[in-house]
Amino acid sequence: MNEDLNRPAGRYFEELPVGTVIKHRVTRTVTEADNILFTTLTMNPQPLHLDFDFASKTEFGRPLFNSMMTLALLVGISVHELSLGTLVANLGLTDVVFPKPVFHGDTLRVESEVIEARESKSRPGQGLVTVEHRAFNQHGEVVAQCKRTMLFHRRPG
Repeated sequence: MNEDLNRPAGRYFEELPVGTVIKHRVTRTVTEADNILFTTLTMNPQPLHLDFDFASKTEFGRPLFNSMMTLALLVGISVHELSLGTLVANLGLTDVVFPKPVFHGDTLRVESEVIEARESKSRPGQGLVTVEHRAFNQHGEVVAQCKRTMLFHRRPG
């Protein structure tokens, strides 16, 4: 059996030293359907997301993509190359900002930079890692950013 098939896709604590930058390969074009479904599933009646007439009269001139869905994509896109199978737990998100709006049809790409890493004092075999996730639109503009602290497994053996 191929050993690589048994290895998690994510990185272990030792593979995430401070300064590591991961430019995630998956990108995602966001759609009107994504926006309406997410907004209604989360019980958010904000007309900026749902009412094209209302949104047309705002400074944006069209509906904004729901920022909570943008945040979910910012984290989700990172999972395969960062934490898939190696994460113990998410411990927190801080410093969440949305410096530019996202609109239907925008394509997002994500990068993650390790800004803190230390062995766990209370959990042998695990380590804490804080990354700064950044999402960019197709024009290279930062549209979302956050710091995320996670508890990772250390490499076995």
